Amino acid sequence: MRDSGTQPDGDDAKRSQQAKRADQAKQARDGESTENGRGGGKATKATKATKAGTTGQAGKSTKAEGAGGTGTAGSGGASQEPPVPPVVPGRWRDARSLRRIRRVAGVLAVLSVVVLATAGTLRATVLSTGFYQGVLDKERAYDRLYDEVLVDPGAQPVTRSLLARLPVPEPVVTANLKTVLPPATVRELTDSQIAALLGYLRGDADALDLSVDLTPVLANLNDLAQVYLGGLVSGGEKRTEADLNAALTRMDTALDDVAAGRQPDLPRVKLSDGEAKKATQLLLSSVPESEREELRPQIRGSLAVGDVATALAAAGPHLPGSTAGTGGDTAREDLIKITDGGAWNVAEDLQDSGMDTGALKSARDVTHITLGLVQTLAAVVGVLAVALLWLLGPRARIRRLRGLGALLTVGGALTGLIFLAIRWRADAWLWTPPASWPTSLANLVTDLERTGVRSLASAGLLAALVPLVSGLALFGFAVVWQRRAAGRKLTQRTRRVALGGIGAVVTTTIVLGPTLLPTVAQGSKRVYCNGSAELCDLRYDEAAYLATHNSMSSTADRFISPLQDGDITTQLDNGARALLLDTHTWERGDEVTKRLKLSDFGPGTQRRISGIVDRTGPVKPGLWLCHAVCRAGAVPLVETLSEVGDWLDEHPGEVLTLILQDGVSGERTAKAFREAGVERLLHTPDADPGAEWPTLGEMVEDDKRLVVFAENGDGPEPWYRNYYRYGMETPYDFSNPGEMSCVPNRGGRDKRLFLLNHFITHGGGSRIDAEEVNAENYVRERVRRCETERDSPVNFVAVDFANLGDARSAVDAINADRAS
Repeated sequence: MRDSGTQPDGDDAKRSQQAKRADQAKQARDGESTENGRGGGKATKATKATKAGTTGQAGKSTKAEGAGGTGTAGSGGASQEPPVPPVVPGRWRDARSLRRIRRVAGVLAVLSVVVLATAGTLRATVLSTGFYQGVLDKERAYDRLYDEVLVDPGAQPVTRSLLARLPVPEPVVTANLKTVLPPATVRELTDSQIAALLGYLRGDADALDLSVDLTPVLANLNDLAQVYLGGLVSGGEKRTEADLNAALTRMDTALDDVAAGRQPDLPRVKLSDGEAKKATQLLLSSVPESEREELRPQIRGSLAVGDVATALAAAGPHLPGSTAGTGGDTAREDLIKITDGGAWNVAEDLQDSGMDTGALKSARDVTHITLGLVQTLAAVVGVLAVALLWLLGPRARIRRLRGLGALLTVGGALTGLIFLAIRWRADAWLWTPPASWPTSLANLVTDLERTGVRSLASAGLLAALVPLVSGLALFGFAVVWQRRAAGRKLTQRTRRVALGGIGAVVTTTIVLGPTLLPTVAQGSKRVYCNGSAELCDLRYDEAAYLATHNSMSSTADRFISPLQDGDITTQLDNGARALLLDTHTWERGDEVTKRLKLSDFGPGTQRRISGIVDRTGPVKPGLWLCHAVCRAGAVPLVETLSEVGDWLDEHPGEVLTLILQDGVSGERTAKAFREAGVERLLHTPDADPGAEWPTLGEMVEDDKRLVVFAENGDGPEPWYRNYYRYGMETPYDFSNPGEMSCVPNRGGRDKRLFLLNHFITHGGGSRIDAEEVNAENYVRERVRRCETERDSPVNFVAVDFANLGDARSAVDAINADRAS
């Protein structure tokens, strides 16, 4: 009997699965506990031995007891109850009703994966600001707006309205449009419309309200006259010599042309002091008397150096009844009337033009429902389905895990098929613009639609990969686990911890993965650096910047012999990202001649200006931005820096450089920056000029976006460094375009920063030469040549009259090449 009592322990050792071993051990313990009951104990053990297929004494005992009939050994009167069939552990899981529940839970889990992946994709695309900005960038929408749409003959009614219907020559139309509608303003207006659209799609607003606030546009129109006139009269400088009387006659005619917005025919004259005075009287005679004295020095100074174009550009905005002078006012009045007080309801005009906005309403219904009740319900159902499948699944946990992996795989595959179908049918779902739209605008809208749908499909496919890859990984893991488990034993605790952790991963993958991954891939609101998301990856010393030479010396601020037309804010709006400024204190009367000798004015210009400026006027205290002589034109330093700081605050993605021809000490300059409140924006260069600069993106993220250099000084503040320790330049005293070279000048060679002086100076700035050398192809060719000769990328392209030609487009193209 000792052998039959120990036999079950030997059987247990042969079983491979832990659950069966536990059941067998329990039965063995039960048998041992009844061994003293003789017949009953023997019968139980014998039964076990028989089921196990064993032989020996236990088998014989079974047969003997079977022949004995009823009762126990030694007692024949008592009847025996029929034996209870043994319960097989885990068989309840195979019940038909539970199998149906598992099938339903599996279907619900798959549907939850599909719904959550779709909802996550919608949240990361059609409900994400970054999605729309990404589509606009991919299609170069802002560049195409200026380069294709607004210069399209079919768009002339719009562009002429923005430009007060002036007969703008085509070569300068783009520059003037950027004055009225700067790219930064367009981007801001676009972002506000995206925000309104997202509010509608989310269900925050019951109606689609795309109302554009044109206040920034109306404000920009104030600068239109000066910039427009600068371009208008520049082409008139290709003229013939004329004596004084002929010149006066032609100037009188030119005034009429300017007043009517026509390009004037200008004479080329060399005027004596007396003749310049007489010509000044002629031009001022058409200006209101209250404004004559303020304009007199500027006009006379321009005529004294033979710059008839600048004199007309200065007088033009003040001519009574002038289309040129009142163009900004006329355009403002027209826009206010058209837009009902300056607010433009885009949605109404789109509907009137034939655009079907019903698709947006349908999209709103889908997004509002999907991202509300449906997404929440899918998340809850998904968690419950996973829990049921885990609790009611096969007794072997590894088989349950394999089943969940299969469900994830199926859900991911179905999601992928849905978005593949969307991508395949994208072109069939595009809205067709009305035939009345300009071709360039229709093409842009179609391209944006197509890119948007394809980006949506790509994000959906990415979301589908989460459950698909996770499911395949879990399925493969389960298969490998089962094979390895056959050859080794794991403790109960190890199995619980491992499988429990994997179960948590599965649940997270189903509920959160499809929602979060598209968002991460698509990104939040994109960061722009100097107008482009791609430029954020360029280091400061790798990017190119349009620089304005003598930025403060403008027609708008009434400088004698100006070198720019728009003021500094207008230059920034038009794309300047580096300003070359001269800081000074107001000179005494006896210092005028000395200052002029140190300036870059030609001898003739110095003599003329010296005879024009008022030497007896009082000295004005404070620090000023002047072109050598503050009496020939000046703007206050602190006030200008404050305006620059305000502009940077309004344009948080822009990086700006100031290169100061420092006529005042570093201590006084630093104090001016503190008083202007812009110290918080100042970037401190590395003390080692050879060290790498941060990327534009890092400077934007840190909000240290203002770099300041001095031509002469160095410090004392760590942010105020000598430019020529960090950078180099070309010569700057070219008298005609043919002399432009790339030879080293100040700063020597092999510096990280490279300033290209790209302007002509002979007795002052030259409009006619500026229009030639500022042409896009001319700028790009010289940049390429100098980069080859100097083996260094050009960073700052400094130009006169930045509104002439298209130097900005050249710099944008250079940056696009570098970013790619």
